[in-house]
Amino acid sequence: MELQDSVLALKGIGEKTAALFAKVGVHTIEDLITYYPRGYEICEAPVELSQIEDGRKYAVWGMVLSVSPVKRYTKYQVFTAQIRVGAAQMQGTWYNVPFLRNRFPRGARYIFRGIVNRSGEQYRMEQPEYYLPEDYEKLLHVMQPKYPLTAGLTGKTVAKAVRQALDVGRSRIEEYLPEPLLKKYGLMPEPEAAGLVHFPGNEEEMRRARNRLVFDEFLLFVLGLRRLKESQEELRNEARMSQTPLTEQIVRSLPYELTGAQRRVWNEIAADMTGEHIMSRLVQGDVGSGKTILAVLALTLAGGSGYQGALMAPTEVLAKQHYQFVSELFQKYGIPLAPILLTGSMTQKEKRIAGEKIAAGTVQIIIGTHALIQEKVVYHRLGLVVTDEQHRFGVRQRDTLAGKGLHPHVLVMSATPIPRTLAIIVYGDLDISVVDELPAHRLPIKNCVVDESYRSGAYRFMEKETALGHQVYIICPMVEENDELELENVTDYTKKLRRILPGLAVECLHGRMKAKEKNEIMERFAAGEIQILVSTTVIEVGINVPNATVMMVENAERFGLAQLHQLRGRVGRGDAQSYCIFMSGSRGKETKKRLEVLNRSNDGFYIAGEDLRLRGPGDLFGIRQSGVLEFKLGDVFQDAKLLQDAGGAAEEILREDPGLEKAEHRMLSCRLESSLKKGWESAAL
Repeated sequence: MELQDSVLALKGIGEKTAALFAKVGVHTIEDLITYYPRGYEICEAPVELSQIEDGRKYAVWGMVLSVSPVKRYTKYQVFTAQIRVGAAQMQGTWYNVPFLRNRFPRGARYIFRGIVNRSGEQYRMEQPEYYLPEDYEKLLHVMQPKYPLTAGLTGKTVAKAVRQALDVGRSRIEEYLPEPLLKKYGLMPEPEAAGLVHFPGNEEEMRRARNRLVFDEFLLFVLGLRRLKESQEELRNEARMSQTPLTEQIVRSLPYELTGAQRRVWNEIAADMTGEHIMSRLVQGDVGSGKTILAVLALTLAGGSGYQGALMAPTEVLAKQHYQFVSELFQKYGIPLAPILLTGSMTQKEKRIAGEKIAAGTVQIIIGTHALIQEKVVYHRLGLVVTDEQHRFGVRQRDTLAGKGLHPHVLVMSATPIPRTLAIIVYGDLDISVVDELPAHRLPIKNCVVDESYRSGAYRFMEKETALGHQVYIICPMVEENDELELENVTDYTKKLRRILPGLAVECLHGRMKAKEKNEIMERFAAGEIQILVSTTVIEVGINVPNATVMMVENAERFGLAQLHQLRGRVGRGDAQSYCIFMSGSRGKETKKRLEVLNRSNDGFYIAGEDLRLRGPGDLFGIRQSGVLEFKLGDVFQDAKLLQDAGGAAEEILREDPGLEKAEHRMLSCRLESSLKKGWESAAL
């Protein structure tokens, strides 16, 4: 059996199960082996309730004292049990499993396991697992993989299939890194890591296996970036711009002066675009540092030099906002350049008319979504592409335009505060400029880190702000209720808030919505029709709503500090004072210490550095820090040391063997080619 064989080749997997695996992107034996756990369950010894830390998962010895009747509601059924745990009592609550009630007669003794929440002397455990003592003994201290699932696909099915895939496929995995490199960085052999990342004997084995696989992801990524940078350096500037008075006309007309940092970065961009080689530059700046005006100046330089400039936004709503901003600015300051909007939701007639204008060169600034790089779009003379980090301009996109005879300058805008030591590696194909100064007129956001006891106060504060005509964001980490994690979720939260604040317009937004529905919600919020928007982190790159003055993040402890700072950047965009409330579901000291960093500072680069310093090695499977780069296992923040090691290894390898032609690097060269063919840049760029 080969790694590229279908999962249907495995025993017990038929067409129906294969279709379920296909839903999560698993088609082959190799796909199964690389379908990594999102975490592990480790069953610890039972504890007394007096030992618990609120909001964490524990196992306790318990005896059932009483069980309530099953209560039936519209969408769920629930029953509770009073359980004696030592000298204290705990309430267990189960949802949508009415048949389990018969398992808990008075006097029944089990080990109950789940997240324990405490209110005064009251203890609660929702949807607890329950075990007979002898069964729990077998699970004690064993690491059980937890996989991403879809409806109909169970964890047991995945684990069983992965075991089979490893049995038949692990012998086909060949070590491709030279032995000296493995020793230098203390890396486990890949065939061993492939199995232990799924079924480790202990936490140390899991860490070593995961470290090896993350190192691989980063190494291949960095080597791919180096190859991309080499290909760019060979390209001479076919779209060599000439200085135009239009850019200085905008700068002089603005109602504010550019900061020193903005001036410095603009000079770097202009020097690139008027120089000998194609520009590939990242402008990294904190939320509100004034990157958008730099993008507009670059587009103006392109248009004023006889070329076209394209600005690619991550959402249609943001594209429309950019288009409106540019149109009004050009009209107000007498800039004789014509902008046009191009998005996927436009009618065929609108797209055709826009396409004709773009091809004829009667418009110089083209603003839109990914529709800008589709095959049907023919440019008259494209000289510049401006994107944000959500649309890293990768190999495929460059090849698409190169196939049309175009090699435009590329400017990537990023608000993600990655420390420079990491940014040099992560953006290895780009020159980096940093806008490290905020405009003087911006009011700093006022922050507070609170627990559940402040909830009613937070709602009253929202009522007060909306009464003043302002708007509110509330961020939840999940879309729907999850039995394993007691986290606030968007859909239930929205219903609850409508009951608590009946006079306010409350809507929800999440990534599972269709694009049209998301756009409609965001447009209504931008127009002020929605007062409170409950959202997942999809709002992170959403829209510019200067009227939004309050951001509350539920279960803030589940997010990385850098991502929380990104979310906070949705407010503080207008003239009114803005506020951010970080609601923590955990009272742990370490959690409080991390979140207090946000209380102390609004400086994204400082926060990112502190996050790296404070993040413990055990925090491997929390919500990912950001969408800058998406790897299967790695995260550029929490795996910063591995990223630096991989960057160092790549430099060392290429210094000795730039073409990866030596015998010890041939397998590495083959793996890199395979990785590039699979489209590493679509996942990581």
